[in-house]
Amino acid sequence: MAFIWAFISSYVAVRLAKPVACKAGLVDKPNERKLHKGSVPLVGGISIFIGVVSSIVIFLPSNYTLNLYLVSALIILLLGVIDDKHDLRVSYRIIVQSLSACIMIFGSGMYISYLGPVIPGFDVHLGSFGIVITVVAVIASINAFNMVDGIDGLAGMISIVSFLGLAVLFGIKGNSVFILPVLFVSAICAYLTFNLGWPNRTAKKVFMGDAGSMFIGLTVVWLLVYGTQGKDAAFRPVIALWVIALPLMDMVAIMIRRLRKGQSPFKPDRNHLHHIFMRAGLSARQSLVAISFMSLLMVSFGVFAEVYGVRDWLVFCFFIITFLIYSFAIQYVWKLVKAVRKVTGQ
Repeated sequence: MAFIWAFISSYVAVRLAKPVACKAGLVDKPNERKLHKGSVPLVGGISIFIGVVSSIVIFLPSNYTLNLYLVSALIILLLGVIDDKHDLRVSYRIIVQSLSACIMIFGSGMYISYLGPVIPGFDVHLGSFGIVITVVAVIASINAFNMVDGIDGLAGMISIVSFLGLAVLFGIKGNSVFILPVLFVSAICAYLTFNLGWPNRTAKKVFMGDAGSMFIGLTVVWLLVYGTQGKDAAFRPVIALWVIALPLMDMVAIMIRRLRKGQSPFKPDRNHLHHIFMRAGLSARQSLVAISFMSLLMVSFGVFAEVYGVRDWLVFCFFIITFLIYSFAIQYVWKLVKAVRKVTGQ
């Protein structure tokens, strides 16, 4: 029942919020990076929040950790809404994101203190240094999902894949937390009916906005920390890398490219994975399918490695190798596309 409620309440929230957003100016307008037509209401994230949080309040028992998560989520949602409206400076966003991390760390006592035997023969314990790592992880996850939101349906589909992976990882250990990622899947599906225009192609499009992508990124990292730390951990820390693999790889790879060019790693551009796919000749919908499938393969590998107990250091090494191959392939494709465009004069 909670899953149905999450879908319906999110769907209704989009319907009700669209005219309000248009009047308030909470819309995304086309520019040199955004090639959509007309002003699109940025209410997807708000509707997902309403769908998930109302389901939690109505159907799930309250506890201290969950309440802290809701407070943190509300802070990030409000940050995203303000950023959607006023385009905040990066420094302001990082300060608030760090505050959200501190709520998790010092409020609930959850932080990344153990990485497991990612080095053969050694168990890696971080101790208090894990607090710094956790702050970085929260900021990275929030911005990874924020940066991947570039074409219709992409952030939603990649999020669904990550949440399904989390639901499976929690579910196979009999941990009731699996309910939370499933609630997100339901609420995001409601949003996607508007964002992708399916099945109702006449419905006015909406975008997730920074509010939605940041909220999702925060939730994913909360679930990853909760699921991998402590004596009752549901899965190994190294598996977390694969749950968030594609948005993380895309973010790190593009930040490295920007730094090599002497640019800010947070400077917006049109050099993300979906941009490269589309420059290579794929349509937006084909790029969506291809990237979603790539994400599914990565998350599925993580689940497979957990279920079959693949050694931590092997899982970690394979992640590093995959990232290097990914970075090389993206760089190669990018240079190839530029060469073809130069030859053809396009």
